[in-house]
Amino acid sequence: MIGSILITLALAASVTAMIMYFLNYRGYANALNYGRIAYHTMAVLIIGACVVLWYGILTHQYQYKYIFNYSSTDLPFGLLFASFWGGQEGSFMLWILLTAIVGIILQSYSSKRGDLEPRVMAVFTLATSFLLVMVTPMFKNPFAFIWTDPVFIPLQNINQVFLTQPFLQSFLFTDNQSGQGFVQMSQDLYAALTAAGISVNDFIIEGRGLNPQLINFWMQIHPPVLFIGFSMATVPFAFAIAALMKNDYKDWVKQAFPWVLATAGVLGLGIMLGGYWAYEMLGWGGYWAWDPVENSSLIPWLIGVASIHTLLVQRKSQAKGNVGRFVKTNLVLCLLTYVFVLYSSFLTRSGVLGDASVHSFVDPGMIVYLFLVIFISSFVLLGAGLILYRWKSLTEDVPQDESLLSRELALFTATVVLCASAIIVLAGTSAPLFGSAVDTFFYDEMHLPIAIIIGLLNGASLLIKWKHSSGQELLRKSLPSVALSIVFTAMVVLFGRVTDIMLILLTFSAAFALIVNLEIAIKIIRGNMKMLGAYVSHIGIALFILGVVGSAGYSNEVHLDLVKDVPKKAFGYEMTFTGYSPIENNTKYAFNIHVTQGNRNYNVAPVMYISSFNNSLMREPAILKMWTRDFYISPIGYDPGGHEGHDHGGTVTLMRGGTTERNNVKLTFNNFDFPEERRDAMMTGGDFEIGVNLTADFNGEKSDIRLVMKSLNGEKVHTSYELKEANLKIALIALDASGRVDLLLTNLDGSAAHQLEEETNEVLTITAAIKPFVNLVWVGTLVLVIGFFVAVARRLTESLVK
Repeated sequence: MIGSILITLALAASVTAMIMYFLNYRGYANALNYGRIAYHTMAVLIIGACVVLWYGILTHQYQYKYIFNYSSTDLPFGLLFASFWGGQEGSFMLWILLTAIVGIILQSYSSKRGDLEPRVMAVFTLATSFLLVMVTPMFKNPFAFIWTDPVFIPLQNINQVFLTQPFLQSFLFTDNQSGQGFVQMSQDLYAALTAAGISVNDFIIEGRGLNPQLINFWMQIHPPVLFIGFSMATVPFAFAIAALMKNDYKDWVKQAFPWVLATAGVLGLGIMLGGYWAYEMLGWGGYWAWDPVENSSLIPWLIGVASIHTLLVQRKSQAKGNVGRFVKTNLVLCLLTYVFVLYSSFLTRSGVLGDASVHSFVDPGMIVYLFLVIFISSFVLLGAGLILYRWKSLTEDVPQDESLLSRELALFTATVVLCASAIIVLAGTSAPLFGSAVDTFFYDEMHLPIAIIIGLLNGASLLIKWKHSSGQELLRKSLPSVALSIVFTAMVVLFGRVTDIMLILLTFSAAFALIVNLEIAIKIIRGNMKMLGAYVSHIGIALFILGVVGSAGYSNEVHLDLVKDVPKKAFGYEMTFTGYSPIENNTKYAFNIHVTQGNRNYNVAPVMYISSFNNSLMREPAILKMWTRDFYISPIGYDPGGHEGHDHGGTVTLMRGGTTERNNVKLTFNNFDFPEERRDAMMTGGDFEIGVNLTADFNGEKSDIRLVMKSLNGEKVHTSYELKEANLKIALIALDASGRVDLLLTNLDGSAAHQLEEETNEVLTITAAIKPFVNLVWVGTLVLVIGFFVAVARRLTESLVK
């Protein structure tokens, strides 16, 4: 209750601050102090609400629905602390908390720069007001009690002492499929517990816990860093609106520039921390899958980086007292950076990508969905409306005395190319909204020429002078770098066996950018160190691209069946599966593999386990890290030897993760598809369906198969699937939610399918992959971010100059 009160009061304070700041802008001098007091009051209330939520999480206050759904007593402290942002409501709270803190810094920053504060803070508090509405009791309130909406809680989460209470019998339900018991927590049960003098927190003794994909070290770091970037993206938007409010477009560039740079640095770091998390946790073999939610945070980063280049041109071209070049472009890009942060939030939290993304939250409900649309629309209309209102002022003629061969044009071209990348990602990311999806091939093919252009511009723009350059001078300056780049590319082609012409061109462009920026950076180190930022960032980009060429373009992988104690070779490594061992209190299983390469010996252990959170098979890869490559081992499945169940006339029983073979088809039972809303429908006697996800491997070609058990008016219907190329029909007969399915495997004419000889040994099935120079991806990202903050330090000093 106190948390909801604090949030409601914070919303009132945010609205008050917004009004007071706006009134001060309109000429009411006394309103400024009231605005400051209201803003700091809001920040204190938000911090207080977050402390209340953290206290509830750390002390296991399961009477709160959010805490029950996303935490448990078995989580270590770090992950328990991080469960604060494990769900929709908590992630909004984190966003609000970080935005409030960024606003405190912004208030101090803007108060020292003329009349900037009231305009900037009026816009900024509009953003905090919208965010605070999201977590009020009307919408996604993290302080909602668990009994407000009926929810089924497994009996193991309930204090067994109270199960004998007579009144509880009316609230007990049993799943006929699995035999598992549940308690329906509702307003009526809460009233009965209260009447009996039993507190809900004593009644519920365990929470559901975190999604197993979130149980990782990077859960504690990646979301906060990403949301700091999201919070900071509000500031360039506020600066752009403030400039439009005053109709003054000269000072805003130097004032906003440090924030634009810092936003790009933090947001880029957050994105790649997520990539590293995926690389070492999800087991899909890479750090970037062009997942829609990954892309949705990439779009504002690309636009923010694009704005940096034209902001530089505007800043440089203000020397003669005019507003500078590309005013409209810079205002639009700064506005769009935050708009696409909001769009990212919409994609992640509206539920529209539930079937297209592994990251997406579930459907939050129509009211929240509509509010997110209103949130985005309000900021789009605010920005677009003010630009149209000021259009005549924004079309002021600025002398354009540079030639085609100038740094101004090169930087503008870089902005165009980066925006083109953002448009491509936006189109592919938004495709699921219109009932379709694009393959990763779309992104890869479209971005190859863009990446080549970026690399060439990265180097060439630094060899071109401002305003005018001669072709002969550019040729003379670039020849040494071009020659070294050709030599470097030739060595990569010869020793790395790179044969794809587009990857060869990409390697050359990245090498050219790296060499040019290194040469200039070395000269700067001997002179003015504060000028180093841009060159360090460009070096980071070049290293990153080279890492992508190696790790993505020339990664090799192979699927292997490792029979216990039988060595098998791949990519020069000899692997021997030596058995498995239980870890983490027997909740997970480490599959031990001894790896040898020449005289070197390693031991790695990929992990598989059945998650109690969603009853699905989870896989965690093992990565053997080396300087020039990673040896990546991702587990697929495990066969303990012999048949896993009984086989009578084509009927086979498979446990989750188990396999069988018929007609040269290797069939694997992966998991159930049984969301909570369908489980609730089953509990209440309504129609429901349970999906069974299988993988069929026929002659090296894999197919995903989904069979369904439907319950319609109490009658159960099972579906089947025909794999015509293998003359195999797969029919679902029965299932058990504890982790077992019964299948009937026959030929298409109904006769018995051919059964291969059973494997009697233990077999671990893995994907082994080589990731050449993947470390350059991580090093390049780190160098890029360092460069951004070196530039921030320089631009902060400049922003104070009158």
